[in-house]
Amino acid sequence: MLYYLFDYLENEFDLVGAGVFQYISFRAGMAALLSLLITIAFGKRLIQTLRRFQIGESIRDLGLEGQMEKQGTPTMGGIIIILAIVAPTLLFARIGSVYIILLLIAALWMGVIGFIDDYIKVKKRDKGGLRGKFKVIGQCVLGLLVGLVIVFHEDIVIREFLPDGEFEDRKALLTTIPFFKNNEFQYDWLLPEFLADYSWVLYVLLVIFVVTAVSNGTNITDGIDGLAAGTSAIIGLTLAIFAYLSGNAIFSDYLNIMYIPNTGELVIFCSAFVGACIGFLWFNAHPAQVFMGDTGSLSLGGIIAVLALVIRKELLIPILCGIFLVELVSVMVQVFWFKYTKKKYGEGRRVLMMSPLHHHYQKLGLHEAKIVARFWIVGILLAIFTLATLKLR
Repeated sequence: MLYYLFDYLENEFDLVGAGVFQYISFRAGMAALLSLLITIAFGKRLIQTLRRFQIGESIRDLGLEGQMEKQGTPTMGGIIIILAIVAPTLLFARIGSVYIILLLIAALWMGVIGFIDDYIKVKKRDKGGLRGKFKVIGQCVLGLLVGLVIVFHEDIVIREFLPDGEFEDRKALLTTIPFFKNNEFQYDWLLPEFLADYSWVLYVLLVIFVVTAVSNGTNITDGIDGLAAGTSAIIGLTLAIFAYLSGNAIFSDYLNIMYIPNTGELVIFCSAFVGACIGFLWFNAHPAQVFMGDTGSLSLGGIIAVLALVIRKELLIPILCGIFLVELVSVMVQVFWFKYTKKKYGEGRRVLMMSPLHHHYQKLGLHEAKIVARFWIVGILLAIFTLATLKLR
């Protein structure tokens, strides 16, 4: 909103300094700062409110060191994360951008699903929370919406510069293949020629899968203090860089990547996202004073998935979101192997001492603060490697 206000003041009244709001870097910095201030300033008040309404985590004893000390720790802290993302975005971003609207919808939609899940767990005393099929339905609805908007919205295009200095806007369903020089891949190549016009169906199904997988991966990673928030901040910062480069004609041409007009505006959203995650760590770092709950983890996962999709970097998710992927796969492998061996041998066997993976390391005797720090280091290395794909081809 402030972008439009100061644009009006500059054009109509020639207000000195108003033009600074035209710069993405300035608005991104202000969004990050405001996001940090919101989480730190209102976080303590939210924790007190959650305590007053007895909205605390119900811990099941899994035999992990220090686990039962967390009994009753306030949850649903994801509310402050969502607020710290949405408020700065509304203030500093061009909210008429279809990309900003999509990200706001993703944050709020997945936040509502997570809130319902947390509410059922806490107030209804049902540890199972919202039934899994309803979560998946909610994730699929978001994926369907995002996929259809990317396919059919007239403002979502890829701009290709022609030799004569002109440009052409394309609606082709493209993505980026890492490590290849000519790294643009069209989804209609996967179908026979007579079905090429229906490649959008395949693409929408992929979008649904990505949204569901990443949001569930983030949700599973949120198992020890600071892990999900810190990892999400690293990923958000990396996606901000990709969004800026993809939305800049000069840099995208130099790096030989797709130029996607107006995605630079996503840097403001990403800055608020990173600021909210880092600010939340003020209270969520070990020992945690509050947990984000599914309200926060599902929202963060949904945001990351949609960000990667709109800048056409979904094939980089297995690298960039490697922590989420490994955590998710560790649970799937553990469950599959236990059921398989129980059916075959009459006794369930385990690959890990406990899943997700971070609990396995806790069982090995590592302190959770050390586990989190090491996971963050791995996350940083994965982020650097992801950025290196810009030149490693």
